[in-house]
Amino acid sequence: MTDPSLEPPLQQFSLSRRLAAEALGTALLLAIVIGSGIMGDRLAGGNVAIALLGNTMATGAGLVVLITIFGPLSGAHFNPVVSLMFAALGELKWSHAAAYIVVQIAGAVLGVWLAHAMFGEPVLQISTRLRAGWPQGLSEAVATFGLIGTILGSLRFRPAATPMMVGLYITSAYWFTASTSFANPAVTIARSLSDTFAGIAPSSAPLFIAAQLAGMMVAAVLFRWLLKGKLAS
Repeated sequence: MTDPSLEPPLQQFSLSRRLAAEALGTALLLAIVIGSGIMGDRLAGGNVAIALLGNTMATGAGLVVLITIFGPLSGAHFNPVVSLMFAALGELKWSHAAAYIVVQIAGAVLGVWLAHAMFGEPVLQISTRLRAGWPQGLSEAVATFGLIGTILGSLRFRPAATPMMVGLYITSAYWFTASTSFANPAVTIARSLSDTFAGIAPSSAPLFIAAQLAGMMVAAVLFRWLLKGKLAS
């Protein structure tokens, strides 16, 4: 397998700049997710499908932009399972992965608060939206499995297309999973602090996070094996 490592090209940027990029990118991602959820909910007139469509389009489009901008700086993980995956594959130092995760969570929370402020909502909230049950957990495992597969596959065959591939996959997964594809522990934690359309009750978060970690581990093993080998000439 051609090494899809993100680490060597990023050596030109200091760790502090990389962490700042991860924090800022994750904050903007959550501002998009929560803000578009609020806007969609307000404009949809009670039509949940229309609200979800608006939320989906904004999130997918925003991901393409954010990954394109921040990818060369930090790898544009914006997601603890992505950082853990690259660390497990030996393509990111474990100490750097730990630092990435800390700033991703912090940035995600700040992004939620920013969205609340932009829409005149109370900044500090706790979600009451329950997302419980094994179908939700299975959905998160599948969503995260597909996300990791998308990242590894695009880095293997079409590195330049990774931003578009990830944005398109998440757009799709919003609709084919029962959980609307959080696929991100930092997003899950932050969305538990928003009692809005895109929120998740804190009691539902542990199941989502456990499923996300499980999906990542299975995908990392399977796709590492699947993508190993020389490309046909």
